[in-house]
Amino acid sequence: MAGADAHSRYYSEDVQAMAPGSVELVIVPDADHVDLYDRKELIPFDKLDEFFTKNLAA
Repeated sequence: MAGADAHSRYYSEDVQAMAPGSVELVIVPDADHVDLYDRKELIPFDKLDEFFTKNLAA
């Protein structure tokens, strides 16, 4: 997950490019890196729930 306006977005894009098909990259529009910590209206909680349910649920 990366903000569309994050300076570090390219790190996430590099990881996805190294593992195509196994890594879903979610780009959050109108967000930078810090926005994804405290601007709850921008955080895609549905995607987080989906990921944790799939990968951590017993």
